Amino acid sequence: MKKLSPLLTAALMTGLLAACSEADTPAEPAPAEARPDATAPQVGDKIGESEAERKAKREATIAARAADQARKKSEAEARGVTEIGWEDLMPEGEEERLAQMYQSQMSMLYGGGGVAEGSAADAMVQIGTFNTVKELNGKSIRLPGYTVPFEYGSKAEVTEFLMVPYFGACIHAPPPPPNQTVFVTTDEPILLKDLAQAVWVEGILTAETQESELADAAYTLKLSHIEKYEY
Repeated sequence: MKKLSPLLTAALMTGLLAACSEADTPAEPAPAEARPDATAPQVGDKIGESEAERKAKREATIAARAADQARKKSEAEARGVTEIGWEDLMPEGEEERLAQMYQSQMSMLYGGGGVAEGSAADAMVQIGTFNTVKELNGKSIRLPGYTVPFEYGSKAEVTEFLMVPYFGACIHAPPPPPNQTVFVTTDEPILLKDLAQAVWVEGILTAETQESELADAAYTLKLSHIEKYEY
């Protein structure tokens, strides 16, 4: 058998040692930018909510608010408080009488060729009657609506204000009828911050007439509780 030369043997040994050294050396970590980012979108990820999920969420919110209102109504009834709506403040036949009054008012204003700007007729006029529902006199009630204070300001605390069925009444729109306007009084001053936010008022309702520069009211409410109305 032919022997390998010492030089060739040394070369072979050097190659084997180098190969073994490379096999035992751990691989260098991949650069940071090459590694996958756990926070980045991955294949199959969903972006946003589906229409069905949004609808289900809206329905769940509505159902939760309805359940909360039903609970508060039940609690009020347990305290002897009756929840009413604005239509309950009008006696029988009042809607028909009110419609006739509005029709007469429109005929008078526009039958003669319109209303001159700045004239006495060019003003918000309160139309309606002071007719009330006798059964509500002296009753503890709970009513939703909008507040109209007589004083304004970020820190103005009031003890008297009007309660009306729609936003902007008496300020940006004509006043509602007197029997759709409630004059509210309270012993403890309260701060009315957001007039666009509907509220619930609770207290003793009386058929007591009150007059003011903003509107006349056929009812007066002695306030015992006020809270935000959840839409």
